[in-house]
Amino acid sequence: TAGIAIALLLSLVNYLLRFVRWQYFLRLLGCQIPNKASLVIYLAGFGLTIVPGKAGEVVRSLFLNNRGMSYQLSLAAFLAERLSDMMAVLILTSIGFWAFASARPVIVGLSVMMLLLLLVLRLQGCRARLRAWTMLLVPDRLHGGLAALGGVLGHVHTCLRGRPLLIGLVLSVGAWAAEAYAFYLVLQWMEAPISLPAATFIYAFSMLVGAISFLPGGLGGVEATMVGLLILIGLDQPLALAATVIIRLTTLWFAVALGMWPWWPCSGLMPNRG
Repeated sequence: TAGIAIALLLSLVNYLLRFVRWQYFLRLLGCQIPNKASLVIYLAGFGLTIVPGKAGEVVRSLFLNNRGMSYQLSLAAFLAERLSDMMAVLILTSIGFWAFASARPVIVGLSVMMLLLLLVLRLQGCRARLRAWTMLLVPDRLHGGLAALGGVLGHVHTCLRGRPLLIGLVLSVGAWAAEAYAFYLVLQWMEAPISLPAATFIYAFSMLVGAISFLPGGLGGVEATMVGLLILIGLDQPLALAATVIIRLTTLWFAVALGMWPWWPCSGLMPNRG
């Protein structure tokens, strides 16, 4: 019981650090929403974490729009969050780069994609050329949406350049390291022979697989990867299954449960359609 409580506490550390990063990004984009209201809105997004690609978290845009923040800006904050998370998890995953040869292509491929995306975001001329080429390839009716997307990416660049990039990345690494450490503690309490670096890699790589699978909350992909890697390093299947179930309950499903209670107060933040 005490072990589960500590794992839940470390999950709260993850959510708190990610909220600090979210609020920082909102400030960069000109949104001065009070911390308390912003926290309620941020937590409400967790209630829809199990939507594919965590896209359900963009529900925050509805609440922020009623607070005067445009959808373009709030979507930029969401995308900056996702990219910052991906970079942080890649950093944690690199711990096991040499120990798990089968994972190297995924790590290298995602790292290259991330660097290319950051390069596109940083170079305004590159973004302009990419937009021009895309305009030539898609029907005219989609040009308005592409222009809006270009505006969103420009605002994402505001959050992921220089000092903001570094601050966001430090907060992201700290957040996901907290949950990786919770996974390590769970395995230690179950007397599993595993080191902290190995546990960190397995947790982070499983999160990567869940993210690129675009399954709701990574369901299935994360669990299968986690169990498979634990068995690969020598753990018994029952122990691997038990550890995976516990860490997913104290991270993913705890977030979903935590995200449900703000919906009632958030209902008053919904845009008025009348």
